[in-house]
Amino acid sequence: MEFLESILIVPLEQLPFLLITLVIAFSVHEFSHAYFANKFGDPTARLLGRMTLNPAVHFDFFGILLLLIAGFGWARPVPVNRENFSRPRLMGIIVSAAGPLSNLLLGILGTLIYAALVATGVFDSVSNDKVLQALYWFFGNFIQWNFFLFVFNLIPLPPLDGYRIIEDLAPRPLRGKLQQHETMLSLLFLLIVFIPPLRAYTIAPLTGWASTMSLDFLQLFFKLFGV
Repeated sequence: MEFLESILIVPLEQLPFLLITLVIAFSVHEFSHAYFANKFGDPTARLLGRMTLNPAVHFDFFGILLLLIAGFGWARPVPVNRENFSRPRLMGIIVSAAGPLSNLLLGILGTLIYAALVATGVFDSVSNDKVLQALYWFFGNFIQWNFFLFVFNLIPLPPLDGYRIIEDLAPRPLRGKLQQHETMLSLLFLLIVFIPPLRAYTIAPLTGWASTMSLDFLQLFFKLFGV
């Protein structure tokens, strides 16, 4: 048990709430890619059964395990064939952005619900300390991780959505050069994720940005509710 606690990125007692958060966040993220791809004329993901909120079809065991240990992981990526789009670049951007934006919306929704529960006195009415602690842990993980996944997935390096957006935005000559160096850029991404000094100046600040976003939205909703 002590070894397990030593390798996890969260305290062991918070693990169930982090897992619930990741199941929801990853499922909605991948579903959003599949939904907009299908809407724009590419049925690939739908035909493969990926246009669903069922977490079982999006679950990647190694990706989740690595996230719990290293703070970086993934779900099974949704296949997208841009050749089926009538406007490949524009629709490709929307499909790529749909995933991160879904996490942003989940983060905002989680913050809104939390603020509403505080404003209506629901938390004050909970007499069981364990239930109250569980609620705090759930909302803390849900809000923070969804905002983090939003900013993390916008990093302009493969295989993240931010790179696909930049690739579709880039002029054709630049896009060709990006594709030629995609393997090297993927290696660069792995280096900044797994080498602590690089991670400290690249990935780590994203946690701070996610916290700032959550606090900003929380203050906004508290004002709206008169708290």
